[in-house]
Amino acid sequence: MPGRNRTPGLAMQADWFQLAVCALAIAYAGARLTQLADAIGTMTGMSGSWVGVLLLAAVTSLPELATGISAVTVAHAPNIAIGDALGSTVFNLALLVLLDVLHRPESIYKAASTGHILSAAFGVVLLGVVGVSVLLSQEQVLPRLGTVGIYTPLLVVLYLLAMRSVFSYEQRAANQGQRVDTTHDAAQRLRLRKAALQFGLFAGVVTVAGVWLPIVGGRIADEMGWSRTFVGTLLIAGATSLPEVVVTLAALRLRALDMAIGGLLGSNLFDILIIAIDDAFHAKGPILADVSPVHAVTAFSAAMMSGAVIIGLVYRPRQRVLRVMGVVSVALLAVYLINVYVLFVHRE
Repeated sequence: MPGRNRTPGLAMQADWFQLAVCALAIAYAGARLTQLADAIGTMTGMSGSWVGVLLLAAVTSLPELATGISAVTVAHAPNIAIGDALGSTVFNLALLVLLDVLHRPESIYKAASTGHILSAAFGVVLLGVVGVSVLLSQEQVLPRLGTVGIYTPLLVVLYLLAMRSVFSYEQRAANQGQRVDTTHDAAQRLRLRKAALQFGLFAGVVTVAGVWLPIVGGRIADEMGWSRTFVGTLLIAGATSLPEVVVTLAALRLRALDMAIGGLLGSNLFDILIIAIDDAFHAKGPILADVSPVHAVTAFSAAMMSGAVIIGLVYRPRQRVLRVMGVVSVALLAVYLINVYVLFVHRE
């Protein structure tokens, strides 16, 4: 029948339309979130780095959280869940390349706060734990705690330790520098409450749109015949990382470089925590024993990229390659592209 012949095309058009609507919603809400986070940080005396690690990182990673839980409980696709979480980490680090290109005054590694070294270092540790756990889980040599792997409580403890360490560092830095007056009169408390409510509202918009994005993206990807590992790590991770893209660019426009970098590195820490949460929802046993070993490549790629960021923040190079980006960004881009190639040729 003619109607049946038109249905696939109409369905594809509807999917692309939904994808565009979600992207526009995230673009607007993400820009507002950055402005509100900056305002909340100013009114409470929080540093840009801590605002990025705490507020923006958690909000922009909510789509990955919802996608991971849905993937293991509804879709029964653990490769999508782990691919989304790990793929988002390499994607976030690749965004530092874009940030470096657009930040024209000087290299971001020279202008950024050295406090980001702490977040990046914890990222290396967490990613290393995941990468090793993926490989060892394939050999069934890791002990389990009920239905979860031994790595799950370790990831939770390391994440909490990372948050505590970053918070303590920011507090010490604030005490050594100029103190910010955080006493609020009634009018300022009202403005703070209003900003917090608006932040929650736009966070909800990002969450709903971000959750729907991978669903629509998955339907579109099915037409391409790609593996779930490839789709989860690249397409779905790219879709759920759209909030980070918008928030990063919005922070750059506000000249809040530390907030942008802190948001990306903080999102990586939260994304690794999501793996532990996915494991808790995976009823069939430790999730890393039920996924492709190629995920270890992504984990170690992200760890190497995080290490490169640490080198850049310590060495603070001034030179740019072809006056476009720093040598650290070139290394980040190279590792990211190699990871993409490995995933593309791996068809499992």
